Amino acid sequence: MSETTHDGAIAVTAPPSPDEGLSPAELAAKYGLSVSGARPGLAEYVRQLWGRRHFILAFSQAKLTAQYSQAKLGQLWQVATPLLNAAVYFLIFGLILNAGRGMEKEVYIPFLVTGVFVFMFTQTSVMSGVRAISGNLGLVRALHFPRASLPISFALQQLQQLMFSMIVLFVIAAAFGSYPSMSWLLIVPALALQFLFNVGLSLIMARLGSKTPDLAQLMPFVMRTWMYGSGVMFSIPIMLQDKPAWIAEVLMYNPAAIYMDLIRFALIDGYGSENLPSHVWFAALLWAVLVGVAGFVYFWKAEERYGRG
Repeated sequence: MSETTHDGAIAVTAPPSPDEGLSPAELAAKYGLSVSGARPGLAEYVRQLWGRRHFILAFSQAKLTAQYSQAKLGQLWQVATPLLNAAVYFLIFGLILNAGRGMEKEVYIPFLVTGVFVFMFTQTSVMSGVRAISGNLGLVRALHFPRASLPISFALQQLQQLMFSMIVLFVIAAAFGSYPSMSWLLIVPALALQFLFNVGLSLIMARLGSKTPDLAQLMPFVMRTWMYGSGVMFSIPIMLQDKPAWIAEVLMYNPAAIYMDLIRFALIDGYGSENLPSHVWFAALLWAVLVGVAGFVYFWKAEERYGRG
């Protein structure tokens, strides 16, 4: 296009752009552009996670190694920490408050140590999940990878730490008369279901903690309340036998109590099925699938928002 100016010269103007009037979304569609870090479909997201499985394992192992790297006893603290917790709880609840009433000493000590070890597995998975995104913003912003890799790797780290503790737990159980038997094999599916539950819970807390860092200050109080209501230090049916039956039922069906009691039942000879709620394996499976799937979908929904703002 051209036009004549006041001095007779001819000025040439640029033709209108073919993109004029197009919205940003229409421009992106026209030139095949996509949002940076856009959330993939759920099936594609699962495929990407599977492709990062070696990173997830290596990252969890590196975190586990580094956790006690500055301590003189090093990895021994992986076992010493839950053992010291169990010793403190035995002193206060076992000896002073007689929380083990109704159980022989040969049952109560493995009962208590099992409860402490197994509950700490869930507790540390939750606490590390809260900081999984907010504590690794440099990594999240620098690299493109499925963000669920981080809370999953932290839950896997806690599972590996529990494996060290289980060796000590087996020794304690044998020392108090519960020797290896076929029932010990039930520990494998019980821990697998608890791990799936913990992963889902860690994913939920990772999304919440990514926008609310103060949640990390609140969660220790929440976890302590959960621990006291899950029968870590005492038998729920025995302790609440003079209370309305529904209170004990509610507490026994909470997931932390279910996974602890399944492992106690498998490991301790004097801890029979009468201490378990009915349909306990179905309840354990239901909690694992429900929280695992819901947590994964809930985390995936916010995939493109992690590390921004």
